[in-house]
Amino acid sequence: MDMNTIEAVVPTADPSAWRPGDAWLAGGTVLFSYGSTTLRRLLDVTTAGWPAIQVDDGGIELAATCTIAELYALPDRPGLPPAWTALELVRLCCDSFVASFKIWNASTVGGNIATALPAGPMTSLCASLDGVATVLGPGGGSRQVPVAGLVVGDARTSLAPGELLRSIHLPAAALASRVAFRRLSLSNLGRSGVLLIGSLTPDGGLVLTVTAATKRPVQLCFDGSGAAGPGAGLPDAAGLRRALDAAIPAELYHDDIHGLPQWRRDMTYRLAEEIRAELLGAPAHDASKGA
Repeated sequence: MDMNTIEAVVPTADPSAWRPGDAWLAGGTVLFSYGSTTLRRLLDVTTAGWPAIQVDDGGIELAATCTIAELYALPDRPGLPPAWTALELVRLCCDSFVASFKIWNASTVGGNIATALPAGPMTSLCASLDGVATVLGPGGGSRQVPVAGLVVGDARTSLAPGELLRSIHLPAAALASRVAFRRLSLSNLGRSGVLLIGSLTPDGGLVLTVTAATKRPVQLCFDGSGAAGPGAGLPDAAGLRRALDAAIPAELYHDDIHGLPQWRRDMTYRLAEEIRAELLGAPAHDASKGA
């Protein structure tokens, strides 16, 4: 930690208190790791008293301050509907942190999303489950935005200065989907290089969420009727590859020490085809050989 410019730590969750030179502080696991020479105040939201997890018939509400450890315990919570089979994704995504228990007990769901790293597993989880974020703004206003649209690039979000991520709602319909999870890293304990989640919705649609491989989440939606998008039919292997080509231009694949863009693209094709075959009960094709 090298943040010797900080003049005050202010316990508040009021966006009206924000001013230039401030940063919202939750777990701080990334903020403290990278440091800053421009920040003057930290606005500590951990004292807000928001319930970490709330469950009702409409789905699950995750507070932005919900820790990864609290989220990991969610599938064991008594009384959860048996139909919410997509909860199996919770621990798969938590494990994708490849982090120590110290990080799990400090890092938060909202912090991981707002940091907007391509490999952020909470972005993967919440985007794939049709998560909708509630964002608080200065002056007492709020807005809702899909998590898949909140992260717009590598370390970039659609949050305006002073806006605060309050919570993420995971709807019951998405939680009742049948899901498939695939993740690859260049090392056994490395950051995700490719992370794909597929879901077969109750009405027979297929949704594929691509993260880690790309600078921002990319979702492809197919219903029961070739290409991705509204009214599109369930794809075969060639159709899925065409849809990926159309949805993800070459420049959108991420490039860092955790994976070259070409590798990320090839593995996206491969894992997407595995997910398609698993969820649709179709024979898998070698995606590396093209259509």
